Amino acid sequence: MSLLDTRIPAVLLRTDRNPFHHGTLGAVRSLGRAGVDVHLVADGPGRPVARSRFVLRLHTPPAPDASTDEIAAVLRRVAAEVARPAVLLPMDDASAVAVGRLRAELAPAYLLPTHRDLLPEHVADKAELAGVCAALNVPHPVTVVPDSAAQAAATAWRLGLPVVAKWSRPWLLPAGTGLCGTALVRSPREARELYARTAEAGSPLLLQEFLPPGPDRDWFVHAYVARCGTLTAGGTGRRLRSWPADTGRTAVGVWTPHPRLWDLTTRLVGELGYRGVLDLDLRRCARTGRYHLLDFNPRPGAEFRLFTDTAGLDVVRALHLDVTHRAPHAGAACPGRTFVVENHAPLCALRPAPGGRELAWHAADDLAPGLAMWALWSGRASHRLRARLRPARSAAPGRVRVPAARQGDAPPVTGLPDEKANRP
Repeated sequence: MSLLDTRIPAVLLRTDRNPFHHGTLGAVRSLGRAGVDVHLVADGPGRPVARSRFVLRLHTPPAPDASTDEIAAVLRRVAAEVARPAVLLPMDDASAVAVGRLRAELAPAYLLPTHRDLLPEHVADKAELAGVCAALNVPHPVTVVPDSAAQAAATAWRLGLPVVAKWSRPWLLPAGTGLCGTALVRSPREARELYARTAEAGSPLLLQEFLPPGPDRDWFVHAYVARCGTLTAGGTGRRLRSWPADTGRTAVGVWTPHPRLWDLTTRLVGELGYRGVLDLDLRRCARTGRYHLLDFNPRPGAEFRLFTDTAGLDVVRALHLDVTHRAPHAGAACPGRTFVVENHAPLCALRPAPGGRELAWHAADDLAPGLAMWALWSGRASHRLRARLRPARSAAPGRVRVPAARQGDAPPVTGLPDEKANRP
């Protein structure tokens, strides 16, 4: 018998068109396996997640650049089609921010956590997060919001190159511009040129001290904060591999208890009054040993299924239990359990995992999404390979492109897709 109230369906909302967002698939499977009817508001019947047997119905999503009013209209339409109150779960930052603004309007058609209005927007905004960390004495990389191109260039030099450049609200970036939510800047000129695109980006540019990656430095925390303020699910994890290397999201992670980071999370949500699902990214400074908060994502992270305890409780199920007024039935933690994204770390997916393993795509009881992912991934890999070979034959002799290093989620400034700023 399911611990969840299976009479109450779930609506998963995602506006980002990334077809390789395995976090959405994880949420579909988590709720579907518990017997909950899952309605998916996301892009395309041909996408891997839409192939899951746990999706009861696929609904047309709002456009990637949809306004809050447009997202509200889509959710009203979906609510009418579902025809009963449903748990609403945003799966990307744009959705989380919109739902935070629409709380009063969406009730009672949707059941949501009870945090303060607009709080998702406050923590998802990179500039506001810097202010929150300063006010609460939470370590955060030195961050400056320049007010001119000249100041951007001077700040980049003063912080010490390379520096991290972030757009304050990356979910506002228009598609097709080549702009990334986060980039590594290696010269004052690059900082000046990036600032010049502020109007195009739709939010302020901020420059941030770069903390180099390294062994045992990259950590993440996933949790669900119940209406009483208690962390009822989740855990702390260590990122072993990223994709692209040192520049992207988790390819391999391991559940590693870290009381210091769990206590930091408890204090942070207590001070903010935050309720709901969260995903924090942190990096340990090699010089000081302090853990700096890089990102506060007010929604499930892509690897949230890593933190599934012996009772099957994860942050998504904890949300459903909480908003339907059911007590969580937590089991024992499973430290040493690993999470592997097969298309980013295929060899790791084949190695023995004594502590248990969660794969992002493959599941014996839901094979279609994994097969669809591999077909799509192979096609895109072939296309990219052909695209790289064409310019290589005509490139000027001696010209070398240097890949970016990482500040939590820092892809190069060359216009490659940002793997984390718009993610799960």
